[in-house]
Amino acid sequence: MSLASLVLACFVAAGGYLYFRAFSPDRGKYPVRGIDVSHHQGPIDWRRVAADDVAFAVIKATEGGDHVDDAFATNLREARAAGLAVGAYHFFTFCRPGSDQARNFISVVPHDQPLLPPVVDIEFGGNCPRRPTPEQLSAELAAFLAPVEAAFGKPAIVYLTDEAADAFAGRIAARPLWLRSLLLQPVRDDWVYWQYHNRGRVDGINGDVDLNVLQGGSAVLAALVAPPR
Repeated sequence: MSLASLVLACFVAAGGYLYFRAFSPDRGKYPVRGIDVSHHQGPIDWRRVAADDVAFAVIKATEGGDHVDDAFATNLREARAAGLAVGAYHFFTFCRPGSDQARNFISVVPHDQPLLPPVVDIEFGGNCPRRPTPEQLSAELAAFLAPVEAAFGKPAIVYLTDEAADAFAGRIAARPLWLRSLLLQPVRDDWVYWQYHNRGRVDGINGDVDLNVLQGGSAVLAALVAPPR
């Protein structure tokens, strides 16, 4: 490769990196911004987060049949105190019955506080190696959703990564969707949250964090948090 070609390649790579870091959906269309976090983010200064154009946070609570995220209680309490709309998510594993996972989630997430709808996270990365058929997943997911939705009085939201969406979207229990589509508008419009960045930066968090937008404005966010009727 010539020196000129090498320099050009470096400029292109640098430009791509800066675009990746700076990418943000149109704020006129998606004014409500949020993050999702777990213990991986470490200690969080939630007041600084709230001051950095973050309106909501979905916080990891549980995984599988018995794992509890050890930062959940602290994150939930401090994010709420900072004025954010807050919710909890469960990482759904393929190697535990859905009913066991529902009991874990229900036992950890408080029922007496305003919360965003519960979220069930379905993805292949970090999951059990066995891949269920859509029919198998649908059955276990139904066993999770029924008690969780009864406990919290709201339809759950299903989070799907690109790969999981290709495998399962439209073939599992119909629920509002949270789609992961990095740097690109989702190809479908029937979503509640769009996770557009997995290496975003927010004041108050050391390191990378997932960035999201809500489909709709502040009235939609208020409706999601409102107690069930």
